[in-house]
Amino acid sequence: MYLKQLEKQLIVSCQALEHEPLHSSEMMAKMALAAVQGGAKGIRANSVADIKAIKNQVNVPIIGLMKQDYEDSDVYITPTKKEVKALLEVGTDIIAMDATMRKRPGDETLEDIITFIKSQSNTEIMADISTVEEAKHAEELGFDCVSTTLVGYTQETEGQHIATNNFKLLHEIRSAVSIPVIAEGKISTPQTAFKALENGAYFVVVGSAITRPQLITKTFVDEVQKYSANN
Repeated sequence: MYLKQLEKQLIVSCQALEHEPLHSSEMMAKMALAAVQGGAKGIRANSVADIKAIKNQVNVPIIGLMKQDYEDSDVYITPTKKEVKALLEVGTDIIAMDATMRKRPGDETLEDIITFIKSQSNTEIMADISTVEEAKHAEELGFDCVSTTLVGYTQETEGQHIATNNFKLLHEIRSAVSIPVIAEGKISTPQTAFKALENGAYFVVVGSAITRPQLITKTFVDEVQKYSANN
């Protein structure tokens, strides 16, 4: 369905959290519009409000998620059935969720959540993972694809980067599963996105390097300060 439309394409993650300057559904909808005008073929978005606003601006597949913190778990990307229900109600094309082995809030399980989704709709499901083992487990549970979103963001993968050693981890994941493997996480240049596809990524998701101007600005400032320090 929607995954096939996104093959070998660029998907832009349009997200801004509450503490960030562009936090608002209107801002994210305009960011999504700008991304699509630039050629992006899909959008990854956080929250019901943002997804609704983005759907009013663009007609491309939406990978939807809900970030929610719970005191009893480190899982925060679509962590429970409650967030899944909200994403189904808003008509998210692809639901993305943390598919790591970590304990989920309220002791919910990935198995139960996947069973619930499949009983309610034909919505495709993306597993945000950080290791080969998590990718294999996600495929066994019935996820439609896996994404390297959480590489470097879990205790097991701290300090890792998807592009390290010529995308070694990407190759390992692709060899371990038969479902599409998406490259996401710290892809900061067009050249890295190209290399990800060249090394077998089904499609590429880029966020901060395109949609977080405060971080983009900092990359320029860091270089300028290097010059200033030496002159």
